[in-house]
Amino acid sequence: MKWIRMTKIMICAGESSGDLHGASVAEALKTMTPDLELLGMGGFHMRAAGVEIIYDIADIGVIGFFEVIWNLPKFFRLRKYLSGVMDRRRPDVIVLIDYGGFHMAMASVASKKNIPVVFYICPKAWAWGKWRAKAIAGWVKKVAAIFPFEAEVYKEAGASVEFVGHPLIDIVKPSMDRAAAYNYFGADPRRPLLLLLPGSRFQEVESLLELMLAAANKVRQRLPDCQFFLPVAPTIPIERLESVVKASGVPVTFTRDSTYNLMQIADCAIATSGTVTLEAALMELPSVIVYRVQTPTYWLIRLVANVSHVGLPNIVTGRRILPELIQNEATADNVSEATLRLMTNPEAGAKVRLDLKEVRASLGEPGAVRRVARIILDVADGKES
Repeated sequence: MKWIRMTKIMICAGESSGDLHGASVAEALKTMTPDLELLGMGGFHMRAAGVEIIYDIADIGVIGFFEVIWNLPKFFRLRKYLSGVMDRRRPDVIVLIDYGGFHMAMASVASKKNIPVVFYICPKAWAWGKWRAKAIAGWVKKVAAIFPFEAEVYKEAGASVEFVGHPLIDIVKPSMDRAAAYNYFGADPRRPLLLLLPGSRFQEVESLLELMLAAANKVRQRLPDCQFFLPVAPTIPIERLESVVKASGVPVTFTRDSTYNLMQIADCAIATSGTVTLEAALMELPSVIVYRVQTPTYWLIRLVANVSHVGLPNIVTGRRILPELIQNEATADNVSEATLRLMTNPEAGAKVRLDLKEVRASLGEPGAVRRVARIILDVADGKES
């Protein structure tokens, strides 16, 4: 009997959102080709999707240039470890998902080992400098771009690139109707509901949660019957948040799952800049975008970043459809004022919800995850030149 080697695919995600995307890709791959060996760096979602987790990402979420510098020894050890895994397991293809700086280094490592790389949700060269696109073009077999303007940047840099559309188009949808969602979360449909979305990395949660709670307290003064919910990412232990929330006096309900069902019954969200703002936008949930980092990091961003907006819905549409309160502007007074405007002014809330439909229209057709899976299988089979 002839022995047939299973195709071996290594998927690497560095944070909670990447773990979610990695799980979706893994599920699509197994649907298209059931006999696969999947391994990689990820977390809860990828493990549940059947990926052998060789490194759990719970402890590596770091944001900010200087913060990354302070954690360089950890990243050097991780790079060495993953390089060793490549040598021992010899995957047919490596899929790198987001987590730009570290995954650029891994793309270089894999390229030197002649292991083909697919970069999915690639570094934001359109914001941080086109030199990144040129470097990646020299290391990877294929770039799967999720924004049309991103595809153009990588094409100009010489990369083999395909615009696949945004995976959130396929992922972001409720699984129950509104009545069922109210019942599931124990929420009262007669009372306003505000979501607090401080992020999936403990560093940013630590930076923003107290601000969000202070703003929530001010919202309570105007809307005393308001309900507050805080979806907690799998990478964040709830017990690390409980003392902060208790000290604030805000009656917050923690949740762990069904976040899109929760978004569909919310009136507004206070959200950290990142993927979650795009998820909320696709659910047509008005949000106030906030962000704060260490002061040196902020000024470095101002110096090198080539963007006029920080929130993804605003970047995608090319205009400010959601309020952004960044660094010194991110105060409890400013955040609560912007939030109350969206919650108490029906015309303002309705206009934002209408504008958010434009976000979905800008992100391509459904089926992005299957298109990425097909690219990965083609690269693994040597069909991509």
